[in-house]
Amino acid sequence: MLRRSPFRAALFSAGQSCAFLLRAVLARLLSSRQAGAMPPPAGYPHGQHPGQPHPSQFRPPRFRLPRTRRGKVAALLGMLVLVPVVTLFGAWLWMRAQQPQTNGTVAIAGSGAPAEIVRDGQGVAHIFAATERDGYRALGYAHAQDRLWQMETMRRAGAGRLAELVGTEYGDFALRSDRLMRTLGLYRSAQAMAASLSPDARTAFEAYAEGVNAYLATRSEALPLEFQLLRHTPEPWTVADSLVWAKLMALQLSANYRDELFRTRVLERLSPGQVEDLFPPDAPGAPTTLAGELRGMNDLREAVTRTLAALPRMGFDTASNEWVLTGARTTTGKPIIANDPHLGLEAPILWYLARIVTPDFTVTGATVPGVPLTILGHNGKVAWGFTTTHSDTQDLFVEKPDPQDPARYLTPEGSQPFETRSETIAIAGEASQTLTVRGTRHGPVISDLDGATTGSPLALSFPGLAEDDTSAESLYRLNHAGTAEGVRDALRLHVAPQQNIVYADVAGEVGFITAGRLPIRRKGDGRVPVPGWTGEYDWTGFLPYYALPQAVNPPSGQFVNANNAVVGRDYPYRLATEWPDPSRARRIIEMLGTGRHSVEDVARQQMDVVSLPARDFLPELLKYPTPPGLATDAAALLRGWDGRMDRDRPEPLIFTAWLRELVRAVFADELGPDFASYWELRPEALRHVIGERPDWCDDVTTPQKETCADTIGKALESAVKMLADRHGSSPKSWRWGDEHKAQLAHRMLGRLPLIGGRADLSVETDGDFFTVNRGTTTTRDGANPFRHVHGAGFRAVYDLADLDNSRFVIATGQSGNIWSRHWGDLVETWRDGGALRLAGDRGTLVAAGAEVLTLTPRNTGANAK
Repeated sequence: MLRRSPFRAALFSAGQSCAFLLRAVLARLLSSRQAGAMPPPAGYPHGQHPGQPHPSQFRPPRFRLPRTRRGKVAALLGMLVLVPVVTLFGAWLWMRAQQPQTNGTVAIAGSGAPAEIVRDGQGVAHIFAATERDGYRALGYAHAQDRLWQMETMRRAGAGRLAELVGTEYGDFALRSDRLMRTLGLYRSAQAMAASLSPDARTAFEAYAEGVNAYLATRSEALPLEFQLLRHTPEPWTVADSLVWAKLMALQLSANYRDELFRTRVLERLSPGQVEDLFPPDAPGAPTTLAGELRGMNDLREAVTRTLAALPRMGFDTASNEWVLTGARTTTGKPIIANDPHLGLEAPILWYLARIVTPDFTVTGATVPGVPLTILGHNGKVAWGFTTTHSDTQDLFVEKPDPQDPARYLTPEGSQPFETRSETIAIAGEASQTLTVRGTRHGPVISDLDGATTGSPLALSFPGLAEDDTSAESLYRLNHAGTAEGVRDALRLHVAPQQNIVYADVAGEVGFITAGRLPIRRKGDGRVPVPGWTGEYDWTGFLPYYALPQAVNPPSGQFVNANNAVVGRDYPYRLATEWPDPSRARRIIEMLGTGRHSVEDVARQQMDVVSLPARDFLPELLKYPTPPGLATDAAALLRGWDGRMDRDRPEPLIFTAWLRELVRAVFADELGPDFASYWELRPEALRHVIGERPDWCDDVTTPQKETCADTIGKALESAVKMLADRHGSSPKSWRWGDEHKAQLAHRMLGRLPLIGGRADLSVETDGDFFTVNRGTTTTRDGANPFRHVHGAGFRAVYDLADLDNSRFVIATGQSGNIWSRHWGDLVETWRDGGALRLAGDRGTLVAAGAEVLTLTPRNTGANAK
């Protein structure tokens, strides 16, 4: 807390009063609902929260104006000048003071031994505890102190309760998300997962929930600003609140069902061969076509259209990098692991660095607020990293209603009733809505999202919705694995999402495994919806654990995955029909070569910004004639470029704009209204068109016949014209960084006046969609097509020779409070390739200036593990 002189105390008091009024103004700006539309939280008068003074305390003092006219004018002018300054400064002091306690002792409910949360100079929580239970409880307390709003929105998203919090006045995303989550039953699945936890794992989750609730009960500061603006008080935390995050990630990282819907739509206007051109495989694949039983079904077309319109956007395409080197390939003689998961960028970032130390257990790495386990990290004995497999683990089944009874559907065994339940969705400021959810033997019917039940029902099969999902138990055991063999045993229980895991132990063994349930289909390849009533496309089970792609101690001394194909054509089972662009994996392998590498080498490799499409595909484009003028000037710059996506250079901007326009020029005319869903930077598809299918270059909306040379030239001309309109007519002065900025902004507070600038941590960055240092852009956004919206929010390098020498960094800071000094103190460190070491005993950390908060249970005593 701030030390207050009498003058500062007066300012603080005035600021406290002003802060109440300021929050009221911000709330009015955020929502124009009439007073009373949102009821105040139970137990607090007038929507008052703990730590928030009552409005009646802020009656302004009465002033008597001077009697003379000149005196009155002078007094009024003085007030106009001073009052806003004093008010804003006082409000700033009050808001800045609303920080969680990080020193001293807090008495909390429950039993056990005291635990210490030692925060270092970057706000990283090092937890020292006598038992694991005490450590997990302290982690829950620390998470709630620093990221309570993130935790609240996460659990509400998974429970389908976002609209209850934010309403629909500024868009219906929250309501559409709620309808999807209720239909899928994500929170129900999380509750079922809780029942499957072992006693030790359940203890960890229960202790964590105790820690979160202890913070809610003992905090002295006001709730975070987001809660105040929405007049919301959080409910107690539960085990299912933590587990639902696993369900949300399984859904986001396994979104193949959207691809099935898209293919179904475009097959209405394109031939199967043309659809293959849109997604050229690394190796020849089977033709894409609708199952014969579905051709001509108009009600299927209607269901697909409605479902695509009703689905909320769950986030950007996911990606990650990972590689592991054996001791023979490192300068230390022990393995090194690199891992950086790629998700949507925002502030605060998803990840939270933490370390738990007990006499018998240590774990260090990236946690997610709301979850007690370490998602990515090491435990002093083994280290691990994840990438998404992009396997096809979801199928849409087209059900056929019983013609005699629409409440039933057809199966190979005859007519069966739809499973139904009613879900009531509360909406802030509006009447609640009731959603009727239908389910079949294949899974929930997602074509009912808009409330209509016309058309063919589309049911989703997905292992992540299974009641026997043991993925949380798997992660708990992974956190506790002592050897590489222990890692493999833990991953036997992983269900969804399917992930590629690299791992290593301090003895020197390294491994790779693609863990998770992969369906075995009786028929079909999973690329389009299939008939559900015949049974011929049903799943017959899941691939046995021993048959999953896996290996240990490779002769090459390395495993590399950057979402590229895990297996080749000789693998006897189908993981996927297509894979993401392999450029990052190719570049990593190129950098690794055959030599030895240090921890510092690997950390530099994570920051590499060479774009292989820029280096290898661009020369093919430059073979064609360029239009005179700016296009020729821009092309001249590109001819001398090395393909590095540096933020201070013009070439990355020119190349990306050209590639973006070329994709539009080649594919938009044929795809029509479906093009928006396809519009990404697609060099492999363009290379395929130019080399093998040049008919795509013809614009079918014009009478003349365009060649690929025509289209390539026009695309460059269009791209440079757009850039000239935005940055002037001198290509040499253009900069990638002027457009390519990491969007590290608070989703809610970043849009508000007065404080929006403080809530926006956006920064210029290097890289692009294809670089190892990932910099995915919003290609289809006409206003801001080059914003950096997706990338490595967390990076780590694990040194198995000395795990205390491992490197970690997150994209923003540890705190989710915009007034905290740890709100954005890691942004430049992250952007520029810096890192932290999460190590040291209590004494070393305290000597370096760490803050120590001791949590003391009121009923102290020994606790079992």
